Amino acid sequence: MAPLNQSQLDKLAKKLNEDNQALLREVRNELENSGDQHRIDLLNREPGDTGDESMANALADFNVAILDRHIQGMRDIEAAFQRIKDGEYGVCTDCGDDIDFKRLQAFPIAKRCIVCQEKREREYAQEGHPKM
Repeated sequence: MAPLNQSQLDKLAKKLNEDNQALLREVRNELENSGDQHRIDLLNREPGDTGDESMANALADFNVAILDRHIQGMRDIEAAFQRIKDGEYGVCTDCGDDIDFKRLQAFPIAKRCIVCQEKREREYAQEGHPKM
């Protein structure tokens, strides 16, 4: 595989910027909507049962998880921009080979080539999964 040329880098940087702006809009919307929901909850304050409280807690946790995922996506994009700046974008962090342009078009925050990513997923498939 050949290293990325300037035209390819420009296209990928544009895609990264668009993705970042979309995530930023989603975070703003989520924060605005959660604020509205909080005000609605305060206006409709009625004694509820533990099921209502559990549901409210689950929804709050879900909203936090969505925000966390969006913020992590923004961090990944920021890291990709840093790799562009450092001249390391499009180079696999594990093996040092070039990452295919088509892979970067599909997943512009990729930091591993497809071979290394598949290997990592096999090795760390259980990472983050609770065990009994």
